[in-house]
This record gives sequence, C-alpha cells and structure tokens, in this order.
Amino acid sequence: MSPEALPLTRRSFLRAGTTAALALTAAGCGFASDDDPAGAAAAHAPIDVKVDGDLVYFNWADFVDPAVFEGFQKEYGVKVVQSNFDSMEGMAAKLNAGNRYDIIFPTAKWAQRLAAGGRLRTIDHSRLKNAEAVFGGYGYFADPWYDPGSAHTVPFTMYKTGIGWRRDRLGDLTGSWSDLWNEQAKGKVFVLDDRDEVLGMGALKLGLGLSTGDPVELDRVTDTLRSLRPRLRGFSSDSYNNLLNGNADMTQAWSGDMAAMLAQAEDPSVFGFEVAREGAPVNSDCYAIPANAQHPGTAMLFIDYMLRPENVKKNIEYIGYPMPVRGTEDTYAALVEPFPQCLVTADDLGADLFFRNGTAADERARDAAWTDVKAG
Repeated sequence: MSPEALPLTRRSFLRAGTTAALALTAAGCGFASDDDPAGAAAAHAPIDVKVDGDLVYFNWADFVDPAVFEGFQKEYGVKVVQSNFDSMEGMAAKLNAGNRYDIIFPTAKWAQRLAAGGRLRTIDHSRLKNAEAVFGGYGYFADPWYDPGSAHTVPFTMYKTGIGWRRDRLGDLTGSWSDLWNEQAKGKVFVLDDRDEVLGMGALKLGLGLSTGDPVELDRVTDTLRSLRPRLRGFSSDSYNNLLNGNADMTQAWSGDMAAMLAQAEDPSVFGFEVAREGAPVNSDCYAIPANAQHPGTAMLFIDYMLRPENVKKNIEYIGYPMPVRGTEDTYAALVEPFPQCLVTADDLGADLFFRNGTAADERARDAAWTDVKAG
C-alpha cells in the first residue's frame, strides 16, 4: 500500500482529552435509562442475518479500508451511511441523544458500560459464518471480562501501549517506562493526551494496579509524573507525526499508530518501538449493535463480511492495527517486521492489562489526578 493511500493518524486527536468527566460506574454506565419492556425484550431477540436496510455506521474516522466498504455495498446492494465520533464520551452522548446506529465500535471498558446499561443487542455467534476464526483462534475473546461470553460483541482490533523513539538520536533504550525520563531526550518527549494511558504508565512504573483509584496510590503516581513534566514537550496523541517531523525524540504511543508510521517513514530503521518490562496496557475495540438499531440484520452481515480473511488482511494493512482473526497473523507480522513488539499475542491478552471501569469515587479520584498531572 502506498504512503499516499494511508491517512494520517488513526487515533491521534481522536483519543485526546477522553477523560472520564462523567465519573461513571460500570453499573451506572452514563446512558439514559430505557424503561421500555418491549425494547428490552427486543434487545435479546435473535437477529435475522439478512439485508433489512442500509447500514448506519458509527466509528472512529478512517478505521475501515474504503475498498472494504465498497465491496460490502456492491455485494449486498446497500449503502454505508457513515458518521464518526471523536471520543467514547462523544459516542455515548450521541446514543443518549437518541441517535440510531446499526453498528458501533466501543473500546472494551465502554462495551462493558453499554452492555450493563442494556444498550446493546445480543449477538448469536453461530449465525456468523466467520466467527469461528475469531473465537476458535483467540480463546481470550470467547469469555472476556468486559462482555461475558462475548454475548453482545465481536472483537474488532487489538493494540498495546509502549514507547516510540528516534534511534538516530537516542540509540537503544532500556525497555522500561523509565526511558521516558531519558536525560538525552529532555524537552523532546511526549506522552499521550489520554488520562488512562498516562496514569496507567505511572502506576505500572511504580508496580501499582493499572486502573487504580486509590487516592494514596494516585498521589504516588502524580508525584512520579510530576517529575516527568520538566522533561516533556507536551501531551499529544499524534504520536507518529511527532516522530516523523522531528518534534519528538520519544513518545508514549499506541502500537497500531507505530505500525501505521512504517508506511510513512522513508527509513524505518531510524525509529524504534518498545513495550516496557513493567507492563504494557492492552486494549481492543469491538463490533457492537445498539439495542435501538433499525437495521440489525445488515449489521450482522457487515460483521460477517468484515471477518472474511481477505477483508481482514486489507484492513490490517490500511489501519495498522491487528485483528483477532485466525489466518491473518502473517499479514500483520509482515507489516510490523521492523517493530516486532507491536504484535499482540495471547500472552499479552492473558496478562489482562486492560483499563477497567471503576466506582464513581475511583473515577473522580482519577479525574482529579489527571487534572493535577496536566496542570503540572
């Protein structure tokens, strides 16, 4: 694929500023309640996998290869009506406002909130011809913490967080989150503009729980991160552009963005990507069908179409993120050959370093800590 065909960052500003301002518990979910018993019953009814209208699609911008969309539209004689969100909170706000979508793509913790709030249709995997390549190949997703039995979701992408850097300026790193404190990189270091990622990095560096909401532990985290502030150039989720244009010598980064950067780099050997030995946060985006979807049958067809290996491979090459579909691993491995630590393995999933939903008190404490970190 040519660099011209690759859009700029996938996550970049999309993940910026996604603080948990709503301070929601997994039980409260932050979604408007639905007291309609008929609607609740419909959410659990089996979905007929057939065309029942055009597909109303809601996702991060530019996260599916346009050629895959075109193939789906041509094969099933439907249109894909696209809308995009710029944060998980933005997605939830649109759902709460009554907007109706047929397919959405929440992250793991938000899938849990949606499912707990009764906002997702159940998905019968046996009705998807290609689901076995996911659930038979990746046992983790057969019963993930965020959606027991994957009753409401099918995994879409996987990724982890590490450090991208300029080898030509810094040489080799040590494989630790402490590398962000590298004296040689001082003034040219970025961390992600993302509450969970930055607090999680500080917590892992200290040997604490990734999603801790304990005020005493968070004080330790903010003290540690405060020592990093004088070394930072800024908070930015535009990780690979900062490296490419020389604004950064080092940056906290999502593995998928680093893989995408390889298509832009004239000389990939100039750059490196590492995951820290203290632990690398891992995450996944999911396919999900809202409870009020008007065309759930078309949504099921779309999920099944997206799971075809040939379409998975196209999308992997387009967005730079691996997808848990058996038989497509070599495609991603070839894409990230210069950055092998971008690979997401069964061991990475098993380490279970996913960001979790906390209690309302936990989320308020994390919001306060993040405000403290950003303020310096």
